[in-house]
Amino acid sequence: MPTLFSFDDNNLLLCAEDNAVYAQPLSDYPRLSRATSEQREKWKLSNIGIHWEEIDEDVSFESFFYEKDDPLVVKAVL
Repeated sequence: MPTLFSFDDNNLLLCAEDNAVYAQPLSDYPRLSRATSEQREKWKLSNIGIHWEEIDEDVSFESFFYEKDDPLVVKAVL
């Protein structure tokens, strides 16, 4: 479980229990990237991640620990 998360100009930052800081580029989350500071501040924490209701965005804690060379692949069934 993270102890803190915040934003810099280009990233969503997560501070883990061991005080290591992990980053995810905002470019991976267009809704977060375009969100105002006020919208970014309106989040809810769950056991699995962070949710922004107003912009309908979710970021899982697990996603901060994916190997950079091993992209997540999502397959949708239509």
